[in-house]
Amino acid sequence: MTALGVTVALLVWVTALLCTFLWKQVYSIRKLPPGPFPLPIVGNLFQLELSDVPKSFTRLAERLGQVFTLHLGSNRVVVLHGYQHKKEFSGRGEYHTYRAHKDQGTTFNNSPTRRETQRASLTILRDFGMGKEGNEARIQREIPFVVEALRETQGQPFDPTLVVGCAACNVIADILFRKRFDYGDRTCLRLQTLLNENLYLVSTPWLLLQNNFASLFNYLPGSHRKAMKNVSELKDYALARLKEHQESLAPSCPRDFSDRLLMEMEKEKYKAEPGYTLGNIASTVADLFFAGTVTTSATLRYGLLVLLKHPEVEEKLHEEIDRVIGPHRIPSIKDKLEMPYMDAVVHEIQRFINFLPSNMNHEATEDTVFRGYIIPKGAILIPTLDSLLFDNQEFPDPDKFKPEHFLDEKGNFKYSDYFKALSAGRRVCVGEGLAHMELFLFFTAILQHFNLKSLIDPKDIDLTPIVNGFASIPPNYKLCLLPRSHA
Repeated sequence: MTALGVTVALLVWVTALLCTFLWKQVYSIRKLPPGPFPLPIVGNLFQLELSDVPKSFTRLAERLGQVFTLHLGSNRVVVLHGYQHKKEFSGRGEYHTYRAHKDQGTTFNNSPTRRETQRASLTILRDFGMGKEGNEARIQREIPFVVEALRETQGQPFDPTLVVGCAACNVIADILFRKRFDYGDRTCLRLQTLLNENLYLVSTPWLLLQNNFASLFNYLPGSHRKAMKNVSELKDYALARLKEHQESLAPSCPRDFSDRLLMEMEKEKYKAEPGYTLGNIASTVADLFFAGTVTTSATLRYGLLVLLKHPEVEEKLHEEIDRVIGPHRIPSIKDKLEMPYMDAVVHEIQRFINFLPSNMNHEATEDTVFRGYIIPKGAILIPTLDSLLFDNQEFPDPDKFKPEHFLDEKGNFKYSDYFKALSAGRRVCVGEGLAHMELFLFFTAILQHFNLKSLIDPKDIDLTPIVNGFASIPPNYKLCLLPRSHA
């Protein structure tokens, strides 16, 4: 064959491949929600601003509507933008960074064991006081320790990350392991490093790429390897605590969450396919430990920065705390009834910081007809939370921090059904009630004892997150805490 013949044959072959690709794409997306036409291999990657994917979703929703399709690598991604779409789909989309938890635990589990594991976890957490008086007592026991740790800063500039992180860590560690760490404990500080590092890494553009081009990233170096190593280390820590519990387990007197799950495992050990294995329990415990620590600690850290920016809000909070609680009594949840402004501020902090803007990825577990479209089995669903939290009809001036978003004309607390700060739909965050309780009590206790002092003019404080992907990561900063004269 001549050189010309080879060239023509090659062109025909490439054209045939391209036509086949285009035909398959047109056929496969014709019943999907609308979206930009994907390029080979990369899909719609170039339609996204990788440094701020949630903002990209908002812009695409303005052009395409509240339900639209993107293709990222081999993944079909259907974005659900708006209130009316938040109660659909229960599958969990895969996160390759958490491969060590694949088909185990509660957060990243899509296996047949997921429902039973989640059901048992919720039952056990309720038995151990999740959202009730038991958890209030846990948080109240921790308050004197966190106040003392903050007092030891002696009014000097400090980064609050580790202190508020240890406070949140101790609450969830008590539930899971009946364990409490000193604030300078090396293990606790190591765990804080792992948790905060991974929250940051999974929110970066690099990890977004890894999650959608996993087969390529298996051969590449980068921060995704560090994140996966951290996940394994956290799971190993949970596994070590579980093995300790096994050695002293007394079925007639379970001490904590770990004991109860180990008892479930004992009940099933003779089954042909037991749903509870030590690996599954370790993943469950690690999932809860991660979520129960980083959600509260990051919100506390971001919230203090927001209050530094708004000293007029802090002043009103001091007035309410002094009137309702006074200088010495430990705050309680029942104080919320007489503290509508604090309740509104805590809700507005969570709304404003937009901690999980795009929620956790969901997955269609079967072909589903949805709003007249066909969502194929295996498609990734992203039910965005920021589309609720920044709805300008529900929250006028949504880009501004305004506690009035949660107050009526008489100054009473006003709940909004658009307030979905941590999850929405069927797979809700199992620790959401605990997080809300911690935030109210810890914020109240800190402001009961201290005045916040910024190192720069409040007008110059920048509240922009340093990374906005899986989570909105607050800027690094220092502040001073000045003991209040009556405290």
